[in-house]
Parts: sequence; structure tokens; C-alpha cells
Amino acid sequence: MNKKKIKRTLLKALTDSGKHLKCTLRERHVVQKKSELSLVTASDKKAEQIILDTIRIIFPDHAFLTEESPPMGQSRSRWIIDPLDGTTNFAHTFPIACVSIAYEENGVVEMGGILDPFRNELFFAERGNGATLNGEPITVSRISTLNESLVVTGFPYDRREKINDYIPPFKDFVVKTQGMRRLGAAALDLCYVACGRFDGYYEVKLNPWDKAAAMLIVAEAGGCLSNFSGNPLTLEDVQNVASNGFIHEEMLAVLKPYQNLGK
Repeated sequence: MNKKKIKRTLLKALTDSGKHLKCTLRERHVVQKKSELSLVTASDKKAEQIILDTIRIIFPDHAFLTEESPPMGQSRSRWIIDPLDGTTNFAHTFPIACVSIAYEENGVVEMGGILDPFRNELFFAERGNGATLNGEPITVSRISTLNESLVVTGFPYDRREKINDYIPPFKDFVVKTQGMRRLGAAALDLCYVACGRFDGYYEVKLNPWDKAAAMLIVAEAGGCLSNFSGNPLTLEDVQNVASNGFIHEEMLAVLKPYQNLGK
């Protein structure tokens, strides 16, 4: 694995696709619906094509898992891509969205980058080398109790049909934390845990491209990641919890009655 070449390619793909998204935020977006609440814009597709073209020039034999296309290629080297996390925000010209790219080798994510082009914030991590924001090291917060914490969450696309499932844990956190937030971009939620802006996060029904890069960034920033049962988080897990580590057990205690949430 040529780490320098992979990093250089990953960062170029992030930068070029991010420029496109920044330039098109205020345009009138042609929106397609994958489902009633799951949208895709022309900018999603264009950003994905920019990323794929950038990587394929350097690594033509690598495999790809992306949000907007079927899986591509068979290789132990795989790129996991979300060209626009926060599409609904973007479609409404609300600038909370990002590009997420992870590089996986033999089933292990080795490198991940997430770019918020609207704030010029680049989160990056390489396994074993820590996490950074715009090149400066980041770490999770030191908040030690749930009562003092700021926690973020999201709701899945089936929330209209299953709202009575998703509101109870949210209400529990509202009364047990200092504040709850919902930004609408899971990758940024996780990055904000990594840099200490949020102390904890939970959500169900994420896809691998939503969290592959962000999981590594949180881990390398010293955070804790698990499912609702407390087992180490995987890309395939339906239930996702991330925290600064200090409030993790308290978060799991709140989520204990909801072991079937999202399943």
C-alpha cells in the first residue's frame, strides 16, 4: 500500500468534488427521489463522477462502494464514497453537508477524509496516526457526564412510518443531556464528536458510506464507537453510538430499552 499516493489521491478527490458542491449550492436543484424522504440531486451524481474519475486515473483496478451507484470492481483495495452527505440540506440550500471518502484495504479502513466545503473544514485520519482538522491534531472532548453533554442524532428515512419508535429514545436524551441537536449529515455529526464539538452521537440505519471515514476519524481522535449493545462498531451494524468515551456507558444505559430500534 502506497500510503502517500493514496492520501494524495483521496485529498484531491475531496477537494475537487467539494469545489463543485460549493459552486452549485445556490443553484436550483433538480431533485430525484429514491424514496419519499431520500433525495438525490444532479450535484450528487456529478460529485461522485469527479471522485471516481480522480481515483481511477491513479488506481484503475481498485473497487468502489458508493451511495449513488452499484458496487464496482473486485479488489482487496476499496474506496467507500459518499459524494454528498446531507443531500436534503443541500437541496434546500442549507449548507450543512460534506463529502466523505474512505480507503479500505483487506476489509480494514486505513484512511478517511471528510470535507465540509462550505466551512473549508477538512477532517482526516490515517490508521495509527491520529486525526486532524485542516492539518491540526484533534481530540474528543473531556465532558465526563451525560448531564453536561451535548449529543447529536439523526432520524432514518422511514421516520414517517416509524416515528413512534424513534421519538422515545430522543426524548430520553433530551431530559438527560444539556442539549440535543440534529444536523442532517451523519458524517459531520461524527466528525464533530471527533473534534469535541459534540460529546456523543447515536443513530440507526446508517450505510457504510455514511460512516466509513468518520468512524476512523473518531477512533483516531480518541473516541469510542459501538453498537447499542456495547460491541465494537462495524460498517454493517444497524445501531450506531459514538462518544468521547467518558459518557459512553451512560449513553448505552439510555439506549438499553431500545435494543430492537432500527432492526
